[in-house]
Amino acid sequence: MKDLVSIITPCYNSADFIEETIQSVLNQTYENWEWLITDDLSKDNTVEIIRKYNDPRIKLQVLEKNGGAGNARNNSLERAQGRYIAFLDSDDFWYPEYLETMTNYMQEHHAELVYCNYSRCDEQLQPILKDFLADKIVTFSNLLKTCRLAPVSTMYDTKRVGKFLFPVKSKREDHVMWLNLLKVIPEGMPINKTMAKYRMRENSVSRKKKNIIKDQYLVYKDFMGFSTLKSLYYTANWAVNGFMKYSKIFN
Repeated sequence: MKDLVSIITPCYNSADFIEETIQSVLNQTYENWEWLITDDLSKDNTVEIIRKYNDPRIKLQVLEKNGGAGNARNNSLERAQGRYIAFLDSDDFWYPEYLETMTNYMQEHHAELVYCNYSRCDEQLQPILKDFLADKIVTFSNLLKTCRLAPVSTMYDTKRVGKFLFPVKSKREDHVMWLNLLKVIPEGMPINKTMAKYRMRENSVSRKKKNIIKDQYLVYKDFMGFSTLKSLYYTANWAVNGFMKYSKIFN
């Protein structure tokens, strides 16, 4: 039997998009998955929409207090039973072959972490930038300068590396978690194939990079324990790379 994949999803006020996300999971050719959705006390009818789907693999938990995306992801991670951890935010989308291709590659190449190309789309899932390409092996060293890993397009093997939780006191929780993971494993492997869509909503953090330079600085200063000078150096690298990555859509 194929190994279980645990899909980790934080959810908050996603009623406009969650049905497309759910359908993309139900359409997966790889069927041995569990989906741990943690709703962060949505104020719309997100929870009602999810509960319409009568599939025992979908495991919803609604928090009693809003705690942010990192806290919601950790809630799902703590409940996860699968060998492989995959991340899918409640407004993103996978192509049907995503789980099959990612798990096959990890098994065939004995990889501990893999990532793939993804489309960068507007709220209607129409591309607004060129696909982000998984064209480089990722290491701790090069991940310090720019975050090539996105939750929608990355998977890791808990049998080989264990589980990695997200820091709840950082607005850059994804980057901190990936860096902590790459401290343990030597490299993450690329799959140069587009298998996911990342929805860049008008209020998304990725569209406001100029507002989070301080938060990125704290990734290095507080979470990596770097000196002030070293933290400033990597923050500058991240800012330049971020501008090149998203320059066409800066507010």
